[in-house]
Order: sequence, then C-alpha cells, then structure tokens
Amino acid sequence: MKDEDIALNSVLGLELNRVFFAVHDTAKKQKIIEFAREVLQSECRERPGSVSPEGPAS
Repeated sequence: MKDEDIALNSVLGLELNRVFFAVHDTAKKQKIIEFAREVLQSECRERPGSVSPEGPAS
C-alpha cells in the first residue's frame, strides 16, 4: 500500500505543478499553494507518527 501512496502522491504533485504553471494570476497561485498546504496538513493529522511537510519536530 505504501508504494501506491507514493505513486499517487507523485502523480498528484505533477498535476499540481502543471496547474500551478498554467495559472498566470499570482493571487490564484497563492490560493493553490494554500489549498495544497491544507491538504498536506490534514493528511499528516490523519496519519499518526508521520512527519509534517515542514519537517520533523525538534
């Protein structure tokens, strides 16, 4: 299952990258970044013991 998660994250990351560069408005790019950050944070909260996108807690 972990390999499937890694593959899915890679595909989603590539798609997010494509959308980000297709958008020309800076405000819309900021909304994309904020949305992606919220999704990552919610995923980390759902998985106990996972490392946050900002890195390991010190």
